[in-house]
Amino acid sequence: MHPSRDTLIAIAIKYEGNWDNMFNAMVKREAVEAIYYDKVAKLKCNVVTMIDANYPQQLKEVHKPPLVLFYYGDLSLIKDYRKNISVVGSRNYSDYGYNITTDLVSGLIPHGYIIVSGMAIGIDTIAHQSAINTGGKTVAVLGCGIDYCYPLQNLELYRLLKKEHLIISEYPYKKPPTPDSFPIRNRIIAGLSKTLLVTEAKEHSGSLITALLALRGNADVMCVPYSAGSRSECNRLIMNGAFLIETVEDVLNQMSSF
Repeated sequence: MHPSRDTLIAIAIKYEGNWDNMFNAMVKREAVEAIYYDKVAKLKCNVVTMIDANYPQQLKEVHKPPLVLFYYGDLSLIKDYRKNISVVGSRNYSDYGYNITTDLVSGLIPHGYIIVSGMAIGIDTIAHQSAINTGGKTVAVLGCGIDYCYPLQNLELYRLLKKEHLIISEYPYKKPPTPDSFPIRNRIIAGLSKTLLVTEAKEHSGSLITALLALRGNADVMCVPYSAGSRSECNRLIMNGAFLIETVEDVLNQMSSF
């Protein structure tokens, strides 16, 4: 017997979006206290669960598919993963990384693509802002509670995305981020798109985790090349089969061949 929709949401609230704890609670058919059902009724954000018809089907294919997603904005932006392009990269970006991210995102928007990223400082923020500046749509996947803006310096961006685009999170309320929550959320960024674009990634970058998750999920990974000796994870990914991308036309040509 599957739990009801409200029970799923109540469990997510009780365990603050922790997938393992939620899953164990469902396996054990754990009784959920009435206080959590009361909180379900009082949620300010929107919610989609795995048993809802409008749950993004592609997310059912990821490792530990999200059981509940809290969100603000237009959920239809992640309905067709073939029209989504996930863009990730370094927090500490170079001028080259800034320029190539801006050029690629700005060039993709007129072709109807929606940009997915993580609202972190650096390349994520550049990708979101470039999409907005070009009149496009963008989606942020948070590594913290849906009502918690992180980083705080992106508060204006956060508010705009809530109102005119889409923000989603596995975590309810104002749950602060943890070091583990960002790698965990990367599976959602990877799973929401047919294509992952890495525009800059230094050694040990979290972007590498997202790229590896995308490859495991049979997504198409595209990377911008960097100079020899730059210790770029983009170059390493290209060496291991990622598509080398230098222009918007390169991206479009690759996507038309898939």
